[in-house]
Amino acid sequence: MTMKSKFFLLLPLLAYVVATGCGRGDSEPMSFNLSTANHMEVDSLGPHEYRVVTNGVDPYISLRGLKRALREKQTVLTFEYTAAEGVNFLELFFLLSSGTGSFGGNVAGMQKYPGLEATEEFTVYSVDLSESIENFNWDSAADWIRLDFGDRPGVEFVIRDIRFRERNAEEEALYREKEDFKNQDRAANDQIANYLSTTYSSFVTHVEVLDSVVRVEGNYTSGDQKAMICAVKPWDDITRPEQFQGAALPPSPFSIEMERYENIDGFQYDHALSKWAITKDGELLSSARYADYIKPERNMPKGILKGRKGIGGYHVKRGHRSDLVELPVTSITVNIGITRMMYLEEQENTSPHEYGGKTYYFNADAVEGFDQTMLEALKHDIVVAAIILVNPAHQSVDPLVGQLLEDEHFEAEGAFYTMPNMSSIESVQCYAAALDFLANRYNREDNRHGRIHHWIMHNEVDAGNVWTNMGHGRPLHVFLDAYYRSMRLCYNIARNYDENSEVFASFTHSWADPVPVDGDYATLDLLDGLLQYSTVEGDFQWGLACHPYPEDLNEPKTWNDQAATFSMNSPMVTFKNLEVLDKWAKMPENSYKGESKRTVWLSENGTNSRSYSEQDLAEQAAGFAYAWKKMKELDGIDAFQWHNWMDGRGEFGLRIGLRKYPDDEADPAGRKPVWFLYQAADTPKEDKLFEPYKSIIGINDWSEIMREVE
Repeated sequence: MTMKSKFFLLLPLLAYVVATGCGRGDSEPMSFNLSTANHMEVDSLGPHEYRVVTNGVDPYISLRGLKRALREKQTVLTFEYTAAEGVNFLELFFLLSSGTGSFGGNVAGMQKYPGLEATEEFTVYSVDLSESIENFNWDSAADWIRLDFGDRPGVEFVIRDIRFRERNAEEEALYREKEDFKNQDRAANDQIANYLSTTYSSFVTHVEVLDSVVRVEGNYTSGDQKAMICAVKPWDDITRPEQFQGAALPPSPFSIEMERYENIDGFQYDHALSKWAITKDGELLSSARYADYIKPERNMPKGILKGRKGIGGYHVKRGHRSDLVELPVTSITVNIGITRMMYLEEQENTSPHEYGGKTYYFNADAVEGFDQTMLEALKHDIVVAAIILVNPAHQSVDPLVGQLLEDEHFEAEGAFYTMPNMSSIESVQCYAAALDFLANRYNREDNRHGRIHHWIMHNEVDAGNVWTNMGHGRPLHVFLDAYYRSMRLCYNIARNYDENSEVFASFTHSWADPVPVDGDYATLDLLDGLLQYSTVEGDFQWGLACHPYPEDLNEPKTWNDQAATFSMNSPMVTFKNLEVLDKWAKMPENSYKGESKRTVWLSENGTNSRSYSEQDLAEQAAGFAYAWKKMKELDGIDAFQWHNWMDGRGEFGLRIGLRKYPDDEADPAGRKPVWFLYQAADTPKEDKLFEPYKSIIGINDWSEIMREVE
C-alpha cells in the first residue's frame, strides 16, 4: 500500500483560481520571510513581488506576520502569479507563535489546496481559510503561515500582492452552505451518540440467518401491543425509525421467522445484511442487532498461522516468489481495489458474477493475477488477508461503478481512497456484489482459485481524510458509523461462505491522539466506538490491522520516538511501545464476546534506510531487530507483515523494503541486511545475527528494551 509522504490533507472549504483583481476589505500586503526559504531561490522584484525557482522536492517559505488582526470575514488568502509550467499543489502550514501547536513544535495544522495552473499572464489565486483558521485556533495578529509550493524542482514562477481579503458574495454563499452542512453533521453525530448510549426497554436478543429465512428472537414490554420488528437495511438511518417498515410481533418473548430474500426496486436483497430492531409508532423500543449466526454455504478450514512473519502488499507479478519460502512467510496482505476491476455492463475480457438478481463483471486479467497470488499463498499454507480498497470515481475503470461506490461527500484533493457509498440500494448492492464475488471465489472447498481468510477494511481510517475519505472533518460518530456499516457488510458476506472469517480495522501509528498533521481521529476513540457498537448491536469477530511505524517514517531508530510512551494514553503506538497494544489486546473488556482475544496484525510496517550506505542499512536492520525482539515477548500480537517488501519509486523517497529498488542500477532488488535479519528471525540463527545491532540501539541485553505499561 502506498506509504505516507508529506501527510496530505484534503481541501477544507473553498479554493478558487479566478481572473479578477482584489476587492474591497483587503489587508495590507504581506511579504516573504526570506530567511525561511527552503529548496528554493527567491529574488525580490519590487515591493511585495518575488521571482521563485524551486531547487528541491520540498520548496517552502514563510510569510511575515500581519501588523493587525484580520476582520471576521477577512479570511480569503489571495495573490497574483505567473507560472509557465504551473505548481502541482499548494500546502499551507499554520504556525503558532506560542510554539505549542497540537501537532508539536509550532505547527498547528496543515491543509492542501489545488496547485497553480500554468499561465503567462498574471492570474489571481484565492483560497478561503475560514475553516482552517477556526480549526487550528490561528491568531492572525500573532501567528503566521508557511507556503509549500508543490514537490518538484526546477519550477519557476512570479508571485506578488499576497494579502487577505473579505469573502465575496459567491464565497459567502458557499461558506454558509458549508456551515449549514456542518451543523447538520453535528446534529447527526449527536443523534448517533444518543442512540448508542440509550438503554431501551425492549431487546432483540438473537438473530440467525438460515437458508431461506431469518430467525429473530427477543422481548418487549407487555404494554407495547403495537410493537413491530423491522429490518434496518445498510442504507437506512438508525436514527430515523419512522421510515422503517416492519411486521407485527407475536406476544413477548418472541421468536419469529422472516423471509431472507426480498425484492426491492428490482434487486433481490439479502436480509443477511440487515440488522433488526423493535419499533412502535415510528419510535425505537430497542437497539438494532445484526446476525449472531449465518449458516455458511461451505465448510472451509480455519487459516492457522504457523509463525508471525509476513509480507504486506504481496502480488505474484512483483516477482521473487522464492521469498515466500526462503524467509519464510506465514501470512500476506493483498491489496484489492474493487473499482479498478469492476463493471456494470459486460466488456471485452470480463468475467460475470450474478448477485441479487443482477449481473456484474470483473476484469479477467486482474482476476487472474489475484488467482495466481492466492494460489501461490495456498501452495505454501500462507494465511491471506485481503485489503479492500475503493478508489475514487475518477480512477475507476467503469465510471458508473465509481459513481455508485464513491462516498457522496468525497473530496478528491489529497485523498487516495474513498469510504464506500452505502446511501442507496443501488450502491449497497454494487458494493455487496464485489465483496460477494471475492468471498465466493476465494472460499471454495476445491480451493480452485486460492483462499482469502480475512478482510482488512480499507486503509488507515484514523487518517480518513487521506486514506478512506468521506469528506473533510466529518464528526467522529458520523465517520465511524459509515466505517462500521462497511465492516459489517463485508463480515456478513464473508461469513456466508466461511464461518471463520474475520474483518480487521486498519489504523496508523496513532493511539490516544490523532497522527500529527494528517490525523483526523485517534485510534483509541475509533476502537472505543467499535467496542460500543459491538455491545449495542451484537459482537462480531473484528480485529486490528495496525501500522506501528516509527514516529518519523524516515527515521529507523524507533527507540528514540518521543510520542510513544508507556501509558495506555500514549499519543502514538510505534515499535518503541508495542507493549501498549499488547496490553489493550489482553484486556477482558476488549475481547470478542468476553471469551477470546481479538486478532492483532501489524499489517503494514517496517523501518527505513535513508540511503544504501552501510550505516543507513545497518540502522534499518537495527530498527527491525528492536521491533522483532520486543514483539517476540508480546503474545497479544499475532502477526507482522513487512511493508513495503521491496523499495518502491512511488514511496515518496522512503526505502523501507527488505530489498532494494527493482530497477536499482548497481543491485536491482538486492537483499538488504534487514532481509537476512528477517530470514533469521524465529530460527536458531536469530541471536547470532541480531547481536551486532545491540551497539547501534545502545543496549547490552535485549531485556533492556522491554517496559511495563502504566
